[in-house]
Amino acid sequence: MSLENRIINQFTDSIQTKQNVLAELCELIELASQRMVASLLNDGKIFTCGNGRSASCAQLLSSSLLNQFERDRPSLPAIALTADATTLTAIATDFSWEEIYSKPIRSLGQHGDVLVTYSDSNHTSNIAKAITVAQAKDISIIAITGEKSEAVSSLLSEKDLEIRVQSSSAIRTHEVHVLITHCLCDLIDFQLFDGMG
Repeated sequence: MSLENRIINQFTDSIQTKQNVLAELCELIELASQRMVASLLNDGKIFTCGNGRSASCAQLLSSSLLNQFERDRPSLPAIALTADATTLTAIATDFSWEEIYSKPIRSLGQHGDVLVTYSDSNHTSNIAKAITVAQAKDISIIAITGEKSEAVSSLLSEKDLEIRVQSSSAIRTHEVHVLITHCLCDLIDFQLFDGMG
């Protein structure tokens, strides 16, 4: 297979995966955006977290909210729990890896906030712990997951929302997670700032 054909296959697989999941995810993405908007309108904050590739999605969401997505508008309160290397490594060293996201949520999170988690695998003990702490504080959970995210899915209650990408490829799942993040940012901006032009 030529290098050009490999590129074509990557593009084709990515497009096909997105088309396969569009119908089942559309309503869930809309609902997630509405929950986030409701929180923001009531002085809530958006927390995000993920591991590895998923950490980049968490930071993409928080930076797009805190700074801007596609237009200049007021900043929105968002905190990427993945972004502070000093705090993450201190908690991992002094306590455990499992506590790196739950400890900040325990101290900073409040009723009415939203926790958006990203995972495309089952190696998520720190995310699972963050969800458990957030649930105890009545923080809304939006879990953006993959086909192999049973550890996260099993913790979610009826009040929580899961946006699950059914794909056997972690790379394709990540690509859809990025697109979901862009959709959320667009929908939040539309609902909050559409009158700004």
